Formats: sequence, structure tokens, C-alpha cells
Amino acid sequence: MDVRIGVTYSPKEIDVELGDDADATTLQSEIDGVLAGGDGVLWLTDRKGRQVGVPVAKVAYVEIGSPHDERRIGFGGG
Repeated sequence: MDVRIGVTYSPKEIDVELGDDADATTLQSEIDGVLAGGDGVLWLTDRKGRQVGVPVAKVAYVEIGSPHDERRIGFGGG
């Protein structure tokens, strides 16, 4: 599962690729809980075990998706 985090005052996004066992609904609930606090750090662990932390005050948005939801280029049948 892929998570993309937009950070305020930065044109770059933070992309974190989580393990295949990550559940989108559970992850969304955990992120909601951290962001609702208004301070602290949003921590995610990627599939290689590295931890990524983003200060909650700097989070502009969080996008949760599957690695199979790739952007398609060209002509497709569906």
C-alpha cells in the first residue's frame, strides 16, 4: 500500500510504500487519531522497516492507495 503525504510550504510529497499486509481502513483510523491531536509526529514504517516521521502541524494532506492503482498512460480497455 502506498501513502503519499503533502507537506505545507514544500512542493515535494513524501511517498511511503507500506507492507502488503497494511489495511487501508485501519491505517486511515490511525492517521485520523494522530492528526486530530494537532501536535506530535505522524510515524509510518515502510516495507523495509525504515521509519518516516512528519510533524502533524506540517501535514497538508494524506493520500492512501494501493500499489496496483498505478497511473495509466496511453490507451486502455478499462
